[in-house]
Formats: sequence, C-alpha cells, structure tokens
Amino acid sequence: MAAHIALVTGANRGLGLETCRQLLAKGLRVALTGRDQAALDRALNGLHRPRDAAIAVRMDVTDVTSIKAAHRAIQKQLGPVDVVVNNAAILRFESADVLDTPLDGFRETFETNCFGAIEVCRECVPPMAERGYGRVVNVSSGAGQLSQMSTYAPAYSISKAALNAFTRILAATYRDSGVLANVVDPGWVRTDMGGRAAPRSVQEGADTTVWLATLPDKGPTGGFFRDRRQVEW
Repeated sequence: MAAHIALVTGANRGLGLETCRQLLAKGLRVALTGRDQAALDRALNGLHRPRDAAIAVRMDVTDVTSIKAAHRAIQKQLGPVDVVVNNAAILRFESADVLDTPLDGFRETFETNCFGAIEVCRECVPPMAERGYGRVVNVSSGAGQLSQMSTYAPAYSISKAALNAFTRILAATYRDSGVLANVVDPGWVRTDMGGRAAPRSVQEGADTTVWLATLPDKGPTGGFFRDRRQVEW
C-alpha cells in the first residue's frame, strides 16, 4: 500500500516542522505548507528524508484561492491527501483585557486559527470520505479548554475554543466515512510563540499530534487529547 500523504499547515518552523519530521519518520509523505515559500524551502532542505517524500507548497490559510491551488499542487506532486494537520495559528493581543481587544484583533485571529482550518478541511475532507480514509488533527491549546479558561489572550483562547467545537461537529459529520477528526493540546512548547521559558520541547509537543494523525481505523474521533490521553473540553 502506498504511504499516506499528510498536509501540514504552518510547517516552516516549530511544532509544524517537527510534526513533519516525525510523520516522515513513520513513513508518510508530507506536504509542508505555509505563507512564506522561502522559509518553507529552507525547512524542507533541513529535513532528512527519502527522495520525493516531502514537498514545500505555499498556502495561506486565510485565502481560499491559495488553499485550492496548494491542494491541486499537492495532489499533482504527491497524490491525494489522507491526513490534514491544521497547525497554523497566530497569537495577537496576548495581554489585553477581553473588552480591550479590538474587534479586528478577534477577526484576524479567527481567520487563521479557526476559519483557516475550516477552509482547509472543506477542501480536503470530502475527498477523504469518498476514499473511506482520512485523519484530521486540529492543533488547539489548553487556552481553549473551557473547563480551565480564564483571562489569558482572549482572542486566541476563544478562537481555539471555536476550533474545538468545529472539530466535534466535523467528527460527528464524518463518523461513518472512515475520517477521524480530533483536537490536540501540545502543551506549552519552546517555539517562537511559546518562548524559551516553555517547559516542553517541540519533540514532546508534536508527539500526540503525530499519534492522532496515524490512528488505526478504530481509533477515537471527536476527542480532545493531551499526551495521548483524552481530556475535558
């Protein structure tokens, strides 16, 4: 059987790049996507990989035309997408009070963190369902966990809670089609977003994402996971 093909957003650095590295190590073929083609090319060149196992394709998740063009390019170069990892995210107005966060800040954050994931799934998931196999991993955050939510980064936190809700509905919609959709909280990771003080390495942060991306056919769907264990919403 041919290796499954994974599309990873926000893949030029940090968790996205490490996710690609671990997926390649498991034998998947991987499309690294992001807005900066030069950064993607540098990331791709830094990966140890079999020939033709990975490609770098520009994709802006806030631009539907860009998503469609990237999907076409991936299908042409690698084949049909079997796995989607929606990792791309932005963090704006981190220290602002919820009512001091401008509406444009909420809009900008939702465009990438939630709506972008929805549009990537809109493009990729129906063909997965037609083939009877698919895995969707939406990278969320403990900040989006309603049971623990407080005042931190309102736009980011609310966008991640919305991403969680989308994932639940997506999983229920495609439950009988072979598509498994789950959410992951990678924890506080040492990335450009997480900062150097974060306690977790990118290797630790990407582990559960890769586990969910390679679930067996009878694996869970519609869940929120941290360290390979299901957690409260």
